[in-house]
Amino acid sequence: MNAPAEVYLDLLPLSGTQRDVLHNAVGDPAESDAFLKTHRVLAGADSAVERADVTDPVAASQATRLGIGFGESLVEAGVVREDARGAACLAATPPLARTSMAPEPWITNPVVRGWRRFRGTAPKRRSIEGASHVEPRWRRAGESRRMVLLFLVIVQTCVATWYMKAVLPYQGGQILEVAILFLFALLFGWVGAGFWTALMGFLQLMMGRDKYSISASAVEDAPITPGARTAIVMPICNEDVARVFAGLRATYESVAAAGQLDHFDFFVLSDSYHADTCVAEHAAWVELCQAVGGFGRIFYRRRRRRVKRKSGNIDDFCRRWGKDYRYMIVLDADSVMTGECLKRLVVLMEANPEAGIIQSAPRASGMDSLYARFQQFATRVYGPLFTAGLHFWQLGESHYWGHNAIIRLAPFIQHCALAPLPGRGAFAGAILSHDFVEAALMRRAGWGVWIAYDLDGSYEELPPNLLDEVQRDQRWCQGNLMNFRLFLVNGMHPVHRAVFLTGVMSYLSAPLWFLFLTLSTALLGVHTLMEPTYFAEPRQLFPIWPQWHPDKAIVLFTTTTVLLFLPKVLSVLLIIVQDSKGFGGPRKLMTSMLMEVLFSMLLAPVRMLFHTRFVVSAFLGWSVQWKSPARDNDQTPWSEAIKRHGLQTLLGLLWGALVAWLNPVFLWWMAPILVSLLLAIPLSVISSYVTLGRKAFDDKLLLIPEETDPPAALVATKQYTDENRAKRKPGFLDAVADPVINALACGMGTARHRDAAPVEKHRSEMVEAALEAGPIGLTEPQRIKLLNDPVVLSRLHERVWIEGRAPVWLREKAPS
Repeated sequence: MNAPAEVYLDLLPLSGTQRDVLHNAVGDPAESDAFLKTHRVLAGADSAVERADVTDPVAASQATRLGIGFGESLVEAGVVREDARGAACLAATPPLARTSMAPEPWITNPVVRGWRRFRGTAPKRRSIEGASHVEPRWRRAGESRRMVLLFLVIVQTCVATWYMKAVLPYQGGQILEVAILFLFALLFGWVGAGFWTALMGFLQLMMGRDKYSISASAVEDAPITPGARTAIVMPICNEDVARVFAGLRATYESVAAAGQLDHFDFFVLSDSYHADTCVAEHAAWVELCQAVGGFGRIFYRRRRRRVKRKSGNIDDFCRRWGKDYRYMIVLDADSVMTGECLKRLVVLMEANPEAGIIQSAPRASGMDSLYARFQQFATRVYGPLFTAGLHFWQLGESHYWGHNAIIRLAPFIQHCALAPLPGRGAFAGAILSHDFVEAALMRRAGWGVWIAYDLDGSYEELPPNLLDEVQRDQRWCQGNLMNFRLFLVNGMHPVHRAVFLTGVMSYLSAPLWFLFLTLSTALLGVHTLMEPTYFAEPRQLFPIWPQWHPDKAIVLFTTTTVLLFLPKVLSVLLIIVQDSKGFGGPRKLMTSMLMEVLFSMLLAPVRMLFHTRFVVSAFLGWSVQWKSPARDNDQTPWSEAIKRHGLQTLLGLLWGALVAWLNPVFLWWMAPILVSLLLAIPLSVISSYVTLGRKAFDDKLLLIPEETDPPAALVATKQYTDENRAKRKPGFLDAVADPVINALACGMGTARHRDAAPVEKHRSEMVEAALEAGPIGLTEPQRIKLLNDPVVLSRLHERVWIEGRAPVWLREKAPS
């Protein structure tokens, strides 16, 4: 068996000459002190002479090991520093420039707020600094447009409800019918608002750019103003490391190709708490910086205390480095943006000093499963209409979606920190869906929030299958229901109160629809199983006869169909008029639209039941798991589909049997719902197949321009993702036993406490606990604590090698 020192040297990626020099300097590797002697020699760096003066040779050799493992470019870039103990310390972040970012407490109850005002104990609102107090013209235009929208929705809903009343047997004369009419009015109004939004988006895109468009406020080739420094931040948490750093590299290289690197810095802000992922992130950051020469421009930080999830991660960046930058562009883990798009966002901010947030309209691309391709096609074809329509109605009082957007940092730091919601229960505590709230606070402070709906070069990815999508929806559902508590908070603009309401309706519409269908079935049962009541009042002279108006039912059905599907037809017509080549041509585009319409009809009832369960579970206080979504083409196993859709299929069977028993004719009206539920399991599994998605691509179906003529940034992202996944990914056990990865993990450790008796005692206990547990027995929190403290990790590295445990740790390394 080889001596530990000899095995250790073999693990270092040394050249033949380096290996001979080190072997000669170390001498006999079988000697008892050969391992520490090896590190004293390594600590001598270029001289390859044993340094007898170092008290901790394993720590002192870290810089040399980093140079051997990652090349001298790491040292030459000035990233490798030395801490007070003589150990390596990687300068992965810029110097601190701290600033305060404190939230205002929420007073969600207007009665409490009024009482405090009466007593003179109400907290004072912060002064608004920097925002323009001159009302721009677009605000009056926006108010007028929204009044028109409200009028259209109300009139349309009233007419449809009157028709629905005439369709019912007793024209709303029974309690059950009144409930059905109420639910119908809510749901029809919700559908109508979406229809008018899409219609105005269509007209706007057909006629050209809106005169109030934020994109029209600056010339196309305007340069970035000197001094307009922008931080591009990417918060991540247990993400697919290969995909994250591939997208970031593609974005960085696009910025470099645009000649704009001097205006941007990049920050990877990690909240990861899986030790293997953390170690992989460390290595990926170094490799990325080496590949693009990004040291000093691309920074990495992992928080030790994960407070308030993503919003807390962003806040932490703002407190540490926010005042060094004028703007911040937030990316998601799957975001890719071109250099021209990033430049354009900064130019638009400079041209609009009253703008606080400008949201781009990201296009979905990059996934191959059949389900993802349906969703990518739908968002690419129909999405522009709705985004342009939102801009038409909202103008500078619009949405912020949490990523692919630029933010003016000074007002964001002053006004947009989020306090926890007061109280207890499921709707209290840290705000989950932070983006809508931050936009509302920015507008409350007097700053505009815009959607640059016509800006190219912004991309994202969608979930690969139905189950991953609904898992994401559950988080969003909980967050939007929480946000509605802010509906009556003082100072919120009416548009953003409406945004909170629409956020709730996005998910509350599902249980309302389910209740509407349930009551309709109940009404069928009442009229089938019970004798009609002709004389409802005492001493009534004339009977009340049930009336049926199939003509009005047909009119109502046709109108609803038009509202639901006309926006899709208009989207396709718009593309055909402009250019359908990127979608496979007119015939393939029309075929793809019909396929997508059928697919969305089959999925709608399944989503309805999922969202209904999410809303009910939120009100019951059931916990929600916040996990990072899948970033790869994950296929749904049959066992998982049966587990998640089994009750839905059973409900479809029982519901269909009940309707058939009551009135078989009514099955035709319920067929879209029942067929969907009966097919939920195979539909969920089959739509997740990558082979079917690629087959559709080969047949030129569900095509989007980002596939037929992909931009360079997306091509690079795909290439780098494949390259990264082909490499072996280091993990926690490498950080303990591997010479190079241990040096990297120690250099990235941030818990560099001063020497003190209690600290030393705790460190010794951590090392002994790790040795006792072994490579498999360590819990995830224990692993993270070891990664945080470079002293403990270095000592553990020393012990496993000196005591001959290293082969066990190396053998137990999980495959990448």
